[in-house]
Order: sequence, then structure tokens, then C-alpha cells
Amino acid sequence: MIENPETQAMIEETWHTFLTTGGYKTEQRKRRFFRRLPGHQRCKACYAPFQGVGSNVVRVLYNKRPSVLSPFLCNTCEDFARTYPGGTEIELSLLFADVRGSTTIAESMSPMDFHKLINRFYSTATQVMANSDALIDKIIGDQVAGMYVPGFAGEHHACRAIEAAQEILEVTGHNNPDGPWISLGVGVHTGTAFVGSLGSESGTSDITVLGDTANTAARLSTNAGIGEILVSQSAYRHAGYNGQKIVEQRQLELKGKSKKILVNVVTS
Repeated sequence: MIENPETQAMIEETWHTFLTTGGYKTEQRKRRFFRRLPGHQRCKACYAPFQGVGSNVVRVLYNKRPSVLSPFLCNTCEDFARTYPGGTEIELSLLFADVRGSTTIAESMSPMDFHKLINRFYSTATQVMANSDALIDKIIGDQVAGMYVPGFAGEHHACRAIEAAQEILEVTGHNNPDGPWISLGVGVHTGTAFVGSLGSESGTSDITVLGDTANTAARLSTNAGIGEILVSQSAYRHAGYNGQKIVEQRQLELKGKSKKILVNVVTS
């Protein structure tokens, strides 16, 4: 833990600049370029591909490769997270996509086939998030989460998150008459949260989001039915809808929350 107040203030300012402006323009151009390169299993911060044709480009031209400590960051982004341990509070929008009935699905197929299905879900959802300028927060079990911060997704980050949620449902087949190839529930929430790096004694660092806003978004996704997007009132208002789109509304009791929350039910 860094005790020096001046150092702490510098680190917080560095993170605030990175998350609200996207960093220097050269870095912004790199991310847009990396996002267009063919490949998969990307750095969740800069989108540099770790596998496929694009990985050769970023390795030769930018010396980017998977971090040996963090599987979701490239070596340079992991260095940034370790160099600036900490973060800042910002307003952002969060998207959580959760697989429905994963236990039942796993029971009905071989472990290898289940792995292929979940990996296809990871690749599909994270590609949509990357294309909509999200930072990939988590890829855990049967859930993927994306952070829509102003410096990457722009001031209309809630709208970007809702549109990305709809696209994720579309590309996973929720509009198909025969049903989706994997069943999902999605949650979108806007609020203030801590975003920054977390480290461990082993030296591993990761970029993540913490706080009630993240917990609420995760709870919304687990309460969404198949093919549903539960959008909090704060995200709905921030997106500029304000009742302009007629959707179903629900009062939900979320685990760990003392008060009910009003949500808007959106589909693909």
C-alpha cells in the first residue's frame, strides 16, 4: 500500500485521466487499430489480440504479448496496472451477461463440448463489448462483464452499454425462431464506482471495478430472464430514454440490497 499522499494523488489523477479521456491520442488510435485486427483472446484494456493473425502484428510492431502474470492483460497494460496500484472513482455504465442454466447444460454434454460452448460465448460477447469500446472487466465461470467508461465509450456510455447488450442477445440467437445457441440474461446499470488496479502478493495485477454499482449490475443480470436485459433507472435516464421507449417495468428485491429497485425490461 502506498502511504505517500502526493504519490496517491498522482496515481489517482493518472487513473482519472486514463478513464475519462482514454489517455493520449496515440494510445486511443492504437486501441482502435488493435480492435480491427483479426484475432481473439484480447487484452481487456487495449484490445491487442493474443491469438490469430493480429497477434503477430502487435507482437512485431508494438512488442505486445500476453502477460505472464495476468491472462487477461498484455505485458504493457499489466505493467501500467503494477506501476500505478490504485485507481479512482468515476461514473460509468456496466454490462453483465450471464448464462442461464449452465449447470443443466454442462450435465447434458461432455466437458470438452461444454468448454467449446462457453468459450464461444466468451469470444462472442467480448467481441461485441470491444467493438462498443468497453473495457472487459471479468470473464468468470458463465459470466462476462464490461465497463463503459467515458474515456472509451464517450459521454453516452449508458446508451452504448444498452445497445451492446441488445447486440449480444442478437448474435447469440435470441431473435431466432429456433431459439438461442446459448441462453443469456443481461443487466445494465449506471453509477459511481472505483475503477483501478488490484494486485496480489505474487505480483499479479488486474484492472477491475468495485463498489455497489458493480454489485447491482451483477445482481440485475442474474435476475434477468432468458433473452431479457434488465436496465436500471439510472442507466435508462442516462441513455436519454426518459420514458420515450415504452418497456415493461419491474420492482425487484436484489440480494444484499435493502430497498427494492425499479428496472426497465428491454429485449433484443
